[in-house]
Amino acid sequence: MPKLEQIRDAYNAARDRIDKRIIVCAGTGCIANGALKVFEAIKNAVVLSGLEVIVSLKTHEDEDAHHDVYMIGSGCQGFCQVGPLVTIEPAGILYGHVKPEDAEEIVAKSIVKDEVVERLLYHDPVTGTSYKGQEEIPFYTKQQRTGLKDCGRVDPLNIAEYIAHGGYFAARDAFTKYSPEELCKLFQDSGLRGRGGGGFPTGTKWEFARREESDKKYIVCNGDEGDPGAFMDRSILEGNPHNVIEGMMIAARAIGADEGYVYVRMEYPLACNRIREAIAKAEEMGILGDDIFGSGQGFRIQVMEGAGAFVCGEETALLASIEGHRGMPNPKPPFPAQKGLFGKPTIINNVETLALVPVVMQQGPEEYRKIGTAKSPGTKTFALTGHVANTGLIEVPFGTTLREVVFEIGGGVLDKDGKINNDAFKAVQIGGPSGGCLTTEHLDLPIDFDSLGSAGAMVGSGGMVVMNDSTCMVETARYFMTFTQNESCGKCVPCREGTRQMLEILEDITEGVATEESLELLQDAAETIKLTSLCGLGKTAPNPVLSTMRYFREEYEAHVTAKFCPTKQCKALTPISIDPELCTGCTLCSRVCPVGAITGELRKPHVIDPMICIKCGACIAACKFKAIS
Repeated sequence: MPKLEQIRDAYNAARDRIDKRIIVCAGTGCIANGALKVFEAIKNAVVLSGLEVIVSLKTHEDEDAHHDVYMIGSGCQGFCQVGPLVTIEPAGILYGHVKPEDAEEIVAKSIVKDEVVERLLYHDPVTGTSYKGQEEIPFYTKQQRTGLKDCGRVDPLNIAEYIAHGGYFAARDAFTKYSPEELCKLFQDSGLRGRGGGGFPTGTKWEFARREESDKKYIVCNGDEGDPGAFMDRSILEGNPHNVIEGMMIAARAIGADEGYVYVRMEYPLACNRIREAIAKAEEMGILGDDIFGSGQGFRIQVMEGAGAFVCGEETALLASIEGHRGMPNPKPPFPAQKGLFGKPTIINNVETLALVPVVMQQGPEEYRKIGTAKSPGTKTFALTGHVANTGLIEVPFGTTLREVVFEIGGGVLDKDGKINNDAFKAVQIGGPSGGCLTTEHLDLPIDFDSLGSAGAMVGSGGMVVMNDSTCMVETARYFMTFTQNESCGKCVPCREGTRQMLEILEDITEGVATEESLELLQDAAETIKLTSLCGLGKTAPNPVLSTMRYFREEYEAHVTAKFCPTKQCKALTPISIDPELCTGCTLCSRVCPVGAITGELRKPHVIDPMICIKCGACIAACKFKAIS
């Protein structure tokens, strides 16, 4: 294979012969909003302007070859709230909410005249300030993108561009300069912890597998991202698949593996296609194969699509699925590092973990440890969603507080009317169905594995849902329990039957038929399931319930004792009310009310006391002015 330096230098030389570069975000979110049509419209507008445009940069062209515009479709650029996104280089301009009809103006001003289309810039919803590009927009400036640093910047399928950004140099060093023992020690020193949820030290896990004597070992990339609202792994696989491949190569060298699997859920077709194409390009170039960098060690990767079972995110269930069995977990020990795929030592690492592996190699363990906290070094990506002004994919150092994420990067909390009102903040669900809710008292809590665990939550895979004061926390717990119960594989009784019983109790609470004993039973069931379930899915399933009961006990009690939902989200417990604009004060409703819940003076609007009302509906039937609902 050609030397990496030659590929890098040839690409950079070709890049220098280009005047402008247009990057259209082609992640799943932007594609859903029409990014591919935007791409074609801009390309056509460039041609109509009389300029030359290319969509594939050839590094072997004549040295005198020159091009006006180079266009690429990138992976997710992170700021999903304002997609489709278009970046103009070298000016560093970022346009949002771009439509095909904006193409001619973008080309005429930003490509031909080097001007800015003001209306397409990001405008702060509070101050109205416009920002030119990522280097100015608070959503980006408050982050520290390391694992995501090239997502949204590079063509995910151009291996030469990945190499030009320093790609595969760390893998080459791993195979030519380090022994497996030295690699494991390097990652132990770095403190890198698994980003899939458990936070287990990566170097220690590798060392377990390295010590195992076996004629065959495997590396498995866990891309089975099943948490509702989570899209970190998908975005990395779509935006920088070579980064994940390089991480797998370094892991393979560390434990002596010669074969790897990327397990991706079939609901991620774009991610599946891009990782497959990236693997093919790496094989074609000789980076993957039988004799990697002349080391004598071979390594090949296969892609397997999962059927979408949440439980297959658990490592033993994932391995069973690859083997062709039903995805169900197995007791541990033995751990996969001892006896995993097809009975051989196997390391399963999350997509994000593997994407950070080359970063650790490039920076060195000492530099890497300077980011984050002592026990949780580095950065973590989160899918920021919910009642927040700026939604999208973010990456922050461990130790960053929830306050910084929600109010600075997120731009503030949206109230029920869709306006920014930080006083409307109620909670953050972090860690998905396995995580927990954090409240205003946790806003200054540093985000790391240990701090979140002590508060009843967890980092998990990185889902972060912001909720305002119109959110019913009981209904939130019921939603997550519905998901978990549906996704239970049914192998162990505590998870199969326990989550079903918890769901039934939560449904009773939201429907107004629960008693105070129901709350005690719910608590006992949650704690029992947490202790006795077979795998991580069952052990963490009660977390949303336990955390909401811990921090929002009064909300549960209002549902049970007062038969009243304070947020009016539970239909069965939503109080009947009188519209004062429609009420004429005829008193007919108060006369038919069997419990005297309606009061008011003649010819003046009446009111209903929700603590007395039994929701019999007599008042609704009696009202001739449709003022009661």
